[in-house]
Amino acid sequence: MGAMDHERMENGPPAVLREIIEHKRAEVYEAKARTPLRELEAMCAQAEPPRNFFRAVTRPTPERPTAVIAEVKRRSPSAGLIRPEYDNGFEPERIAERYHAGGAAAISCLTDRKFFGGDLSFIDRIKERVPLPVLRKDFLIDPWQLWESRAHGADAVLLIAECLDEGTLLDMMILAQQLGLTVLVEVHDMENLLRVRPHIGFPHPTYCLLGINNRDLRTMKTDVTHTLRLVDLVDDPGVLVSESGISSPADLARLREVGVNIALVGESLMRQDDPGEALATLLKPA
Repeated sequence: MGAMDHERMENGPPAVLREIIEHKRAEVYEAKARTPLRELEAMCAQAEPPRNFFRAVTRPTPERPTAVIAEVKRRSPSAGLIRPEYDNGFEPERIAERYHAGGAAAISCLTDRKFFGGDLSFIDRIKERVPLPVLRKDFLIDPWQLWESRAHGADAVLLIAECLDEGTLLDMMILAQQLGLTVLVEVHDMENLLRVRPHIGFPHPTYCLLGINNRDLRTMKTDVTHTLRLVDLVDDPGVLVSESGISSPADLARLREVGVNIALVGESLMRQDDPGEALATLLKPA
């Protein structure tokens, strides 16, 4: 990571994100020593082709005007364990089945172990049970992790603007497209939105989505109006994903009014006894 990136992190993202990235650097360093790139390349060559995540979420219909990316999330740094029973016997594939039944357009799966209680194996387990494309949600800071993502069945990956300098972001967007992965480029604030906006749709428009995360990384509070405030700065709302803080049909309706037809929803669903039923309720007309 370059000097400019270090400076941006000192002045921008709060301690929690810096801590996660520092841990992730060490984690990736160890993982690369265990699994050389050539091994991942061989795994990718044998893997089934990726499912088309971009297409799955960018085609609203009268019956499903909002495409929901439903998230499998066990814990978070801000909330801790989302439900007590998720401590032991967590079944991501069962949750994904319920999401599929509830009307999800795609699945997002947390794979970070230390901070979110996830695992890369969750992706394969989910894809064995549901036909939906799956996004690997993690802190990707090294191109090696894109090969790792594809080798373990991911159809799409999250790239967080606050974690990446411009050169690394572009390199990873190019490699992701070569691997057939849809990229969700996520921003938390106006500064980073303006920084990445010229690159959305690079290197090919049907492989790139833009996400606005409604969580304030300093207070950890969520507010869906954050997307509403920034949407006018987005060139193509058709590829915009509103993330976090969405919990009601009214929230989805407010987003649709400004042309946002894709939402990523996790914690509000995962807190319920039946996440799939909660999703079906969310998708009912406001």
